[in-house]
Amino acid sequence: MHHRCLNPVACMKPFKIPESVLVVIYTPALDVLLIERADAENFWQSVTGSKDQLDEPLVETAAREVFEETGIRVADGTPVPYAALTDWHHEIQYNIYPRWAHRYAPGITRNTEHWFGLCVPENTVVTLSPREHVDYVWLPWEAAAERCFSPSNGDAIRQLPLRVR
Repeated sequence: MHHRCLNPVACMKPFKIPESVLVVIYTPALDVLLIERADAENFWQSVTGSKDQLDEPLVETAAREVFEETGIRVADGTPVPYAALTDWHHEIQYNIYPRWAHRYAPGITRNTEHWFGLCVPENTVVTLSPREHVDYVWLPWEAAAERCFSPSNGDAIRQLPLRVR
């Protein structure tokens, strides 16, 4: 049965918070996971996502987005404990792509992105969220950096060898 929304304002999705995370997921051999967006063909990227609440800690945003987009659970007592998720203490600001501007409140044109790394065991199982992503690939870090649609995502991946030493 289809229910019509009687209050369109209450039924709208809330605007995205213009503060997000980028999580470079990699193995000890420095192979990097890239995922292809469902809403943009050949748009390969690392895990990204915005805070759900203004007060949501960034590390929780990162762990939540990793699970939502890849099915990889970051939790102590699992193969991917919280210690494997590292805050790189690096942030960038960028102009929000026009194709996604409608997701933000009117007048919001810039997003602040915080970079994280997540080291996972070789052969970690990936389960994509089909409404968000259609494919994934593990690539050596150099090739992964080249395949990224976003130049800043490529830059983050290029920092990986220095970040893990």
